[in-house]
Amino acid sequence: MSDPAQRPLLFLDVDGTLIPLGTPTAAQPGTPDGHREAPVLTADTHPLLHKVDPEHGRRLEALPCDLVWATTWMSDANDVLAPLLGLPPLPVVDWPDSDEVGVLHWKTRGLVEWAQGRPFVWVDDEISHADQQWVSTHHHGPALLHRVDPRRGLTEHDFTVIESWLRRAR
Repeated sequence: MSDPAQRPLLFLDVDGTLIPLGTPTAAQPGTPDGHREAPVLTADTHPLLHKVDPEHGRRLEALPCDLVWATTWMSDANDVLAPLLGLPPLPVVDWPDSDEVGVLHWKTRGLVEWAQGRPFVWVDDEISHADQQWVSTHHHGPALLHRVDPRRGLTEHDFTVIESWLRRAR
């Protein structure tokens, strides 16, 4: 069995990834600078939680990696989503305050720093070519930046791509 410290990470976004948003315009909520406001979330108050596929939890947990929440939901992901998905509490990337605006996604630098050279998959609906280029230049381990269609969220095809990459990364 491989050393758990060497297992790849899977950074998991929520909105548009685990919760399909239905339309391309709905995939861009937030402030004008692209940062999303931290919502107050509960299973009773979030209007889209019914779109979460509980089967995704089993599929994610079966992947040969360590799951990490990479979402503006922060610890609410453990309080609200983990139980819906049947997942244990997961580590959460703590986002630094930043007013940086540019072509690079505001999560990109933080995820590379969090990974500390470990192989990782970043699953999100807002990944761009600029993020791909920046990670390939600044991250010294293998990385897959996998963009999910926010209208559909995670699909069978996405799981196939992610699982295939993780198996090769081992």
